[in-house]
Amino acid sequence: MKVLALVADLMFSSRISGAAKAAGAQVQILRKPEQLAAAEGELLLADLNVDGAATAAANWGGKEGRRVVGFVSHMDSAAVAAAREAGVQEIMARSRFIEVLPELLRAKNQ
Repeated sequence: MKVLALVADLMFSSRISGAAKAAGAQVQILRKPEQLAAAEGELLLADLNVDGAATAAANWGGKEGRRVVGFVSHMDSAAVAAAREAGVQEIMARSRFIEVLPELLRAKNQ
C-alpha cells in the first residue's frame, strides 16, 4: 500500500520515512501541496501547517478509498479550523501523530 506524506520539514520527513521503513511500508514524501494532484496512494499524512496543504489534502482525499490524516504543531486552532473547513476530518497534534504513526503505517501495510 502506498502512503504519501506532505511534509516540508526535512527532519520531520526523515522521521516519517524511518517509521515507514520500520513498519515495512512504502512512503513517498512530497514537499509542495501542488504535487498531490498527480500523486496516487491510499493514505496521506499531511502537515497542515504547510501553506495550501489543507485544501490540497481535502481535494486529494475526495476520491473513494483515500484517507487523509492531518497534523498540526501544538494544536494550532487556526490551522485546524481551516483544515476542517476545507474538508479534512482526521486532525491531530504533531505529538499525537508521532505516537500513532507506527500504527497508521502498520495498518496500511496489512
